[in-house]
Amino acid sequence: MRDFVIDKVRNIKPSGIRKFFDLVAGSKEKIITLGVGDPDFPTPWEIRNEGASSIMRGRTHYSSNVGLPELRKALSEYLETRFEVSYAPENIMLTIGASEAIDATLRAVVDCGDEVLIPDPSYVSYAPCVELCGGVPVSVPCFAENGFKLTAEMLEKVITPKTKALIFPYPNNPTGGIMEKEYLDALVPVILKHDILVISDEIYAELTYGEKHASIAAYPEMKHNVVYIGGFSKSFAMTGWRIGFLCAEDDLFKNILKIHQYTTICAPIMSQYAALKGLQDGMNDDYSSIREMREEYDKRRRFLYRSFNAMGLKCFEPKGAFYMMPSIASTNMTGEEFAEKLLKEEKVAVVPGSAFGESGKYFVRCSYATSMKDLKEAVERIGDFLSRLKQKENQ
Repeated sequence: MRDFVIDKVRNIKPSGIRKFFDLVAGSKEKIITLGVGDPDFPTPWEIRNEGASSIMRGRTHYSSNVGLPELRKALSEYLETRFEVSYAPENIMLTIGASEAIDATLRAVVDCGDEVLIPDPSYVSYAPCVELCGGVPVSVPCFAENGFKLTAEMLEKVITPKTKALIFPYPNNPTGGIMEKEYLDALVPVILKHDILVISDEIYAELTYGEKHASIAAYPEMKHNVVYIGGFSKSFAMTGWRIGFLCAEDDLFKNILKIHQYTTICAPIMSQYAALKGLQDGMNDDYSSIREMREEYDKRRRFLYRSFNAMGLKCFEPKGAFYMMPSIASTNMTGEEFAEKLLKEEKVAVVPGSAFGESGKYFVRCSYATSMKDLKEAVERIGDFLSRLKQKENQ
């Protein structure tokens, strides 16, 4: 029979995250999951109510391709107020999650042979999406010793004449690393010197601990070299609503919009109305739903960080998002071996760090977007697992 699948697709590896969660889904036993990047909080009531109300009022048709005018205006004000990022409403479009925004941007700018730089470790979809465009993903190894930051020196070393773009995912999934302004100050001249496009995925911008998020899109001189991508999934617990957004300057914007027009038409209209409600309420720093989620994540973060280090799993303290990457090098196992054994013996699911790049080989990713009760139970089981490993070593 004829093989219809093209090599480019056939050669892409399945998601390292999904591999483990297929195992979890197929298990008949109770498994504690520390792997899914999905808030365990429900979408705040006010937002859910607005989404339901929009359906009941018959708001179930297409919006314009770019999205509701009032939502784009609210986003423009929000970005300026919260992060000093300036985009006119006319340069903002609503997308089906941040994922669509990333894919559409790459398809608009990446040609065959173009190199796209990706900090490593980073979210699993970046490199495959580059490959699907015919581009070449280039990993830039980042390390726990400097908070998994991308430095100007590291960037300069990997740039070649074929470098077209840099995916810039901070706060970072899976490491929880952030980029403070002093590091951005050093990066910007290198980016401008080589005229590189920055695809800035800032989906976790609202989830930082102790220091406010700094955006590379806030630099006026970077305006023509940045596509800003954000969304409502993480900070507003709206993952299933599939609502994100993209901001870019005129020429980039209108060409990315072409792809959006032909592939998706528009983001779900009820999700747009719900997002507008969340944005209007979330502009208030005292908005209880968002504040309480952030505070609870911070409590879990501190608990998990102390626990991993106490049991001998050296761990960088994350400053953003809701993930932690303890090193399991002391166990003499790779992250994949560790994750498989832990799942089999203790029924705790974590994700091997190698799913996010070669730099994660001796790490595992743990999400603390789960209840404190489950986190405490997971920590106890991981402690038992490590104790048995030490006993075997001493025999």
